[in-house]
Parts: sequence; structure tokens; C-alpha cells
Amino acid sequence: MAPHRALATSAEVIAVRPGRPLSGSVTVDGSKNAALPLLAAAAAVRRTIQLENVPASADVHWMLTLIQGAGWHVARAVGRPDSVVIMPPDVVPAEPDLAPATRIRASYYLVPALLALQGNSRLPWPGGCRIGERGMDLHFKVYEAFGDHVAVHDEGYDVEAGRPATGTVSHTLPFRSRGATVVAVLRAVVAGRALRLGRPNLSPEVLTVLDALRSAGWEAQAGEQVLDLSPAAASPAETPAWHVPGDKIEAGTLACAVAATGGTARIEGIQGRDVVPLQAALQGLGIPTALREDVLLVDGSAARPTGRPLRAIATLATGGLDADFEPPLMALALGQPGTHLFADSINPGRHGNLLPQLARLGARIEEISPTECRLTGPQRLTGAGVEATDIRTGSALMVAALTARGITTLGGVDQLRRGHADLPGKLLHLGADICEVAP
Repeated sequence: MAPHRALATSAEVIAVRPGRPLSGSVTVDGSKNAALPLLAAAAAVRRTIQLENVPASADVHWMLTLIQGAGWHVARAVGRPDSVVIMPPDVVPAEPDLAPATRIRASYYLVPALLALQGNSRLPWPGGCRIGERGMDLHFKVYEAFGDHVAVHDEGYDVEAGRPATGTVSHTLPFRSRGATVVAVLRAVVAGRALRLGRPNLSPEVLTVLDALRSAGWEAQAGEQVLDLSPAAASPAETPAWHVPGDKIEAGTLACAVAATGGTARIEGIQGRDVVPLQAALQGLGIPTALREDVLLVDGSAARPTGRPLRAIATLATGGLDADFEPPLMALALGQPGTHLFADSINPGRHGNLLPQLARLGARIEEISPTECRLTGPQRLTGAGVEATDIRTGSALMVAALTARGITTLGGVDQLRRGHADLPGKLLHLGADICEVAP
């Protein structure tokens, strides 16, 4: 299949207007949410690792810049921009450049590797989407369980490695945090100690990290209540290349866009199990879908609206609806009959970003609480100027704009590109009427 046509990256505003139903085939990029912890894991294992299917999103760029600034060698395979090689440092840099940590939330994943490299980590507070309070206390408790010392200050936080020790580290998380689970696993790796972690997050992104570590010689058993990790007696002489899975959220966003326009599309490059909750939501609305290994098929042309309420409740439970699926589903539900409920207590500021922007398009959404809302469809939207205040707000607005009467202009395109290398270009490939407005 020929690659999709990409929009230029200089645009400050994207203009969208409704057109014919989206149709065709498109392949998603690698997952940003999976690539970031995998890159940190590659730094933590202290051996040369090659990663395939690395997306060209801005957040991944800044993570690679941060890793390189901290001393690791970063190279790309000739002629393959999605293939990245991470090599351990020859010497510890006297003054590592850690300033890029302020640009991404996931900079905290690199703390264990920095502890292995120099015995301490002094990072500025992480950046990322402004979607509510997402503190670091769970991470700090993990480090304390390993005997590390944590200090916080206005500019950031310091972690000093404790004295080397042996034996299993046992720790239980208060809730199933993906970030804290990955941090605990990588801290065990650099300490060379076994880990018994209670209440782990077992999202596809965490399972991808565990699979990668198994290829590097670690033994991991992940159960719903406990995750056990231990070093193998001997590491393999050669570590296979790690593969970043396809972006399930990009696949879900494209699926919602296709369904909203009554189109038919084949979305490739995913792991089918990762989009099962999204598929269930679409089928509950009467939109036919099918999963075939690494392909999601969506047939909005054969939709038979059920009128049944959609309950899109974000959860950290294994097999539940990822919070990042909720915004595009909300945009889709605006055109579907029924009264639909949405809840995201994981990112408590997300609705505060998204709902006012959808309201600019004429959406009527009742805010039950800061984390819950409901709407009754179908609603008619009208094009207007809107802003991508965070990654998922931007992608949801793209879906809504495809059905709004008139032209919608989307600002904040830099936020959208933090999570997607070229989501507008993929929609363009499927036939969306999208163009850039030059600055």
C-alpha cells in the first residue's frame, strides 16, 4: 500500500470541512505511549538495543533527545527512520543536558537508567498535557521501597540511589498506575533485584515492556493481583530487536472518524486485542466492525443506530477502556441517537479541556461533575475556530470537525503532533477535506 500523503509540518492551523464518507486503507504509526517506556527500558538494560516501528511524534523526539543528552548514543538505521539504536554511554557526561524533560510527561521513565549511570537523577518537573493533577508521589514511594532518597523542590525532584542490596523488593501500588508500574519494573532492572509488585497496571504498554525485558534475560509473570520480575541466571548473548506496537489510540480515532462520516475503512498495523474495548463501544452504537489479527475493519455505511446509551467509562483495569479512547468516542457519540455517559477520573482535567472546545462547535454536553458528563444525540455541529489544548482534545476535534457544517479551523497543531506523527495526513489519505493554513 502506498504511504499516505502528509501535510506540511509548518502549519499553525488545520482547516477541516465535511465531505464524502472516509474510505480506504491506512496503517497506524507506532504507539507513542508504548515507545516512550520502551526507550527508557533500552537505556536501563545497559546494552545495545534496536527498536523498530518507532513513531516520529514530537514526544518521542524529545525522549530521544533527553536520552542522548544524558549520555547514551542514539543512532537511526540507514534508510529506516523508524528504526532506532540505543547504545550505553562510554563515559558519564560531566554536565548532562536534561532540560528536555520539561517537554514531556514521560521523562520520569528515565530516572532508573540515570540512577544506574551516575547514582542520582536530578530532573525538572515533567511537562506534557495539562489534563489535571498527575503527581509523582506514587513514583517516589517506589524509589523509597528500593532504599533510594527522594527530595523535591520548586524546579524539580532529585533521586539518590540507596546502598546496593539484595533480595526481593515487595511493594503494592494504591491503584493501577501505568507510570508507577513501569518505574518499579525498570528500577528493579537497574538494581538487579527481584520485584514483587502488588496491584500492577497490565495495560498493553506495560506488557510490551515486560516482553522486551524477557528477551533481555529477565523472567516476568504478570497476574491481575501481582507482578513478579526476576533476573535470569544468564542473559542472552544477543538481544532481539524490540518492536513498538501499532498505536491503538490512533486506530481508535481513525475508526471513530470513519464511523462518524458513514465510511468504510481498513485500519492496519495494530494488535487486535488492544482495540477490543473500542470495538465493543462501536458495535454497541450499531456500527459494524471486525478484527483480523493486525487489522480493524469499520463499516459505517452499514451502521444501524441502536439508540442504546453508550457508557464510556475510562478505567485502569485490565481489558478496560483506555482513557485516551474516550475523547474520540465522545465526538462520535454527538451524532448518534441515545443519551451517552462519559467518565474519566484518571485524567481529571481532560473534560475541562475538551468540553468547551466542542461547545464552540455547538455541542450540548451536560457536565455532571469535573470527571463525568453526558450528552444526547444526534446533534448538529457547526464549524468554528477551536484549539487543541492537549493531544486527545485535538484528535477528538478532528473527528467532530468532519461532520460539522462549514469550515472548522483547528489551532494548537503542535499539541496534536506530540502524540501523532501525522494524524491529519492519515485522514487526508482516507478522503477527508483537510488543508493547512500557513502561518
